[in-house]
Amino acid sequence: MKQIRQPIVTVAGHVDHGKTTLLDSIRKTNVYDTEAGGITQKISFTKVPINHIKKQCPLIDLQGIQLDIPGFLFIDTPGHAAFSHLRKRGGSLADIAILLIDITDGIKPQTQEVIEILKLNKIPFIVALNKIDNISGWRKQSNSLKENLDKQSTITKNSFQEKILTLIGSLHHHGFNAKPYYEVTDFTKELALIPCSAKSGEGIQELILTLAGISEKFLKENLKLGDEPKGVILEIKKEKDMQYAESILYDGTLKTSDQIAIASFDDPIISKIRVLEEIQPISNKFKPNNEVIASTGIRLQLINSEGILPGMPFKILNNNIEEIKKEFKQDIGDKLETNERGIIIKADSLGSLEALMTLLKQEKIDIIKAGIGSINKKDLISAETNLREDPTNAVIVGFNVEEDEEVKDLIKESKTTILKNEVIYKIIEDLIKFKEEKENEIRRGKLISLATICKLKILHQYVFRNSNPAVFGAAVEGGKAKPGTPLMDELGNKIAKLRDVQENNKKVPEAEKGKEIAISLPGLMFDRVLADKEYLYSDLTENQFKKFKDNKDLLRQDEIQTLQKIAEIKRKEKVTWGV
Repeated sequence: MKQIRQPIVTVAGHVDHGKTTLLDSIRKTNVYDTEAGGITQKISFTKVPINHIKKQCPLIDLQGIQLDIPGFLFIDTPGHAAFSHLRKRGGSLADIAILLIDITDGIKPQTQEVIEILKLNKIPFIVALNKIDNISGWRKQSNSLKENLDKQSTITKNSFQEKILTLIGSLHHHGFNAKPYYEVTDFTKELALIPCSAKSGEGIQELILTLAGISEKFLKENLKLGDEPKGVILEIKKEKDMQYAESILYDGTLKTSDQIAIASFDDPIISKIRVLEEIQPISNKFKPNNEVIASTGIRLQLINSEGILPGMPFKILNNNIEEIKKEFKQDIGDKLETNERGIIIKADSLGSLEALMTLLKQEKIDIIKAGIGSINKKDLISAETNLREDPTNAVIVGFNVEEDEEVKDLIKESKTTILKNEVIYKIIEDLIKFKEEKENEIRRGKLISLATICKLKILHQYVFRNSNPAVFGAAVEGGKAKPGTPLMDELGNKIAKLRDVQENNKKVPEAEKGKEIAISLPGLMFDRVLADKEYLYSDLTENQFKKFKDNKDLLRQDEIQTLQKIAEIKRKEKVTWGV
């Protein structure tokens, strides 16, 4: 019988539902406190051998369950979608997933996306209903989860039952027949829900037991070790003068004598292995080894490491370079499909880039260029082109990357926006906000170009010329004063077109609310026409007024108030206008 490898287990879910805390509870570590904002930023792995699994879960031996699997390789993933993009040829890198849901929070939109990705990739999974200790009145009274559930007060039991039934209903809408793990009779047809608390440890034994049982019973055939070593580069790290490729070997046996081919955006990178190290159980330390067996986390020091990018797949080179080229090109090309127009995105790894692309596409945001590494001059030039074609796309999005020094100087003179963040979902929020604001800015520009909303208070103490033209002081109390704007008085009488606007004795193209200016009006005598007037307003046509009214969301409060006053004046003229 072929050797069985460790199942690769991915923990996925909404960004703050406790994925890393759950893994810490299983492996008895404390990674959560080291993460930015308490949110996992890079995909990391932990090798947990079967003896540790049994120690953490005495139920396995107590129930006489025989396990042939040698343990688990857990992958903790950033955000809520990146796990689906850690892919091997022909499927997901994960053999099974734990979908984490906060029992008090329920299914969030991000959780729904995870469920759809699990279905799409046909990844078997179980559901960990985390934070049961946050249910009102909950008390830990037994080490057995089922006994503890039975011992809760009637009110707490009812609250728990209500929450779990709501979740069962939500999962039913996604096509799953979900049940609490203790009611499941067929794990191939029913989705197991395991209530737990990553914080207190309640339900963790039952979670491990369910995970181990499903892996042993249903995954063993897929866990048989292949003849050919295959893996994925997770991250490039530098320590002193050494550069390492932190990776996952997901199949076969890799030796230091092997030559490997690593995918890139161009031809594969071919290299021999200088040093091969393997992650130690329940540890972040690596130990040199001449031979490692999947599934495991490894660190590679390569003879040729130039141009290696995080997230790229690798496999052994065995006189089959053309076949490998074709395979890599097809695999990567499918993932990084871009549009003819759109924004520019950069990320620190292929996995991050794919996750970012997927999330952006879900938001219907087009991408013209995607790459790995720092934001460079070429990116800035491409974004500058977007300024002319579509200003809403004049943005560069960077996940876990910085700008080159050259770009930091150039960006000061550029109208391109750079959005960066270490938290993937925050970047999406910032980008959506930027595009909305930019679209509104463009709409407002087009709207204001059609006509001008204006309210002027006449400053009678500053009359510089009585006529030919009349020149006098005015305060802008609403909208803006702009040459060419037709003006009327408080009774709707047409006065004149505003000829010039001066501020501090200099002509200006416009003056915003709050400014005191000098204006000139041709064809009238100030003392005859304006001596008893207090305000002047822009004289809008009905069509102009309607366009402003239909786009009130683009107007400032002072502009809306001025528009309302103009409507009152027009109503006195028997014109049925209203804001």
